[in-house]
Amino acid sequence: MKLIQAVHSEDFISYPTAKIRERFLLDNLKELDKANFAYAHYDRMITGLIHPGTEEVVLGNYDILRAEYFLERREMGIINVGGKGSIEADGVSYDLNKLDALYLGKGVKEVKFSSVNAAEPAVFYALSAPAHTTYPTTHLAHADAFSAQLGSLETANERKIVRYIHKDGIQSCQLVMGLTILSNGSVWNTIPPHTHERRMEVYFYFDVEEEHRVFHYMGEPQETRHIVVANHEAVLSPTWSIHAGSGTKNYSFIWGMAGENLDYADMDVVAVKDVK
Repeated sequence: MKLIQAVHSEDFISYPTAKIRERFLLDNLKELDKANFAYAHYDRMITGLIHPGTEEVVLGNYDILRAEYFLERREMGIINVGGKGSIEADGVSYDLNKLDALYLGKGVKEVKFSSVNAAEPAVFYALSAPAHTTYPTTHLAHADAFSAQLGSLETANERKIVRYIHKDGIQSCQLVMGLTILSNGSVWNTIPPHTHERRMEVYFYFDVEEEHRVFHYMGEPQETRHIVVANHEAVLSPTWSIHAGSGTKNYSFIWGMAGENLDYADMDVVAVKDVK
């Protein structure tokens, strides 16, 4: 499991492109028949991809957790961004179509991931944060989750927002999780941008066509930088950083947060005219 230490905003200003990518970009997580994770010091968030093909993938344990099993003191949110798959949690099986979600509460000991069809394998994106109590394992289909249409084609940000794990949805200790799907012709996300001092955030980009890229913007509002992101790559966003993006074509992304509260609207909006 890759370990990522926290970065001070004043130090970030001096980083060249390569170091920004090293400290904030999560790439090379997708590996067939394996699970790969990164442990960040930002609210102790763990980000990972589980990609079962012909083999079942078992959620293992890691020395860095100092635990008897992965979810002994943690919770996990999972969204499938690939073909139809199945997750077995302590002997109970849950089928996940593309964009379906599953929440695993603290104390789940045995977790197994598999694909229904190895020719169209599942790609399970997972976020895990420390948990102080136990909430029940909950499956939520994409069609049954809260959704809203936002933006417009005029501003190139017409998009569908879907919320899975949040204060009024799947209950958790501190995870908040959902996704955004941009319409054809739209390329901007999270404009105007914002920060939130009480939570870190991770953006995971998917359905990015091979020849296209997303320019993810981060940094303090008056000291922004960018990272060029490909399909199935994620970017860590510290509390002091904005998180927004523009693509060379429409795309989708999963947003996930951990921190002090579950209030989706807890953010400090930055006017576009004030971003530098």
